[in-house]
Amino acid sequence: MGKIRKLLLERKIELALFQETKKASLSSVDVKRVWLRDKMEYMVVDAEGQAGGLLCIWDPEMFQLSNCCSNRSFILLASTVLSSFECVVINVYAPNDTVGGEFNEIRNLDDRVGCSRKDRGMKDFNDFIDRYELTEIQMMGRKFTWCNAIDGNKWSKIDRFLLSLEWLERFKLKLWGLPRLISDHCPLVLLEDDRDWGPKPFKFTNAWLLHPNFASFLVKVWQETQINGRACFILHRKLHALKLALKN
Repeated sequence: MGKIRKLLLERKIELALFQETKKASLSSVDVKRVWLRDKMEYMVVDAEGQAGGLLCIWDPEMFQLSNCCSNRSFILLASTVLSSFECVVINVYAPNDTVGGEFNEIRNLDDRVGCSRKDRGMKDFNDFIDRYELTEIQMMGRKFTWCNAIDGNKWSKIDRFLLSLEWLERFKLKLWGLPRLISDHCPLVLLEDDRDWGPKPFKFTNAWLLHPNFASFLVKVWQETQINGRACFILHRKLHALKLALKN
């Protein structure tokens, strides 16, 4: 617990999501031993025996809770970040199957070494991500998030953040995989990076193609945007104009 407490303090974590706590009950005193900050709110799902268990802790000045719900598999928090960005955060831990689960599934065959690699669950997981138009934040610092503690020859990337487009438009986020502490999973830290890495790429949402007027809308915006210059500059400015028109 001391290592977790130190990590939360050093990294100035404002929202912490814990999975597989293996605790049949957690009191506010127990949670406070981990958080060590003046202001704290939390939500917990008790483990069943030694299986499962979820805990979310947050700073109420940063994360203003408006609604919540939970069951054995997840905690859902509907909140407003910094009094301006309405969002939903879901902490998921569930049985590993091909219907739904804890993200305990790889997305590519390269995400697993020394373990069985079945592609059915991988396909279903990728289909789920595409269907709900989620984006995975690429992890820096390491390739895998889990290692078996026995002999260290099995590695998997089975922990991840999946975000909707609104998060990416509002925040400049970076994801870091940190060294393992007391678990066979490594901690993940999602933080906002204020450094300027250049212009944001143009992102296309497949659902736009389903709108009956999208094709004519695209042609209209493209033709009305008159730009002079080199071909790459014209393309850049037209895509920017299309982005603004789609937002409106």
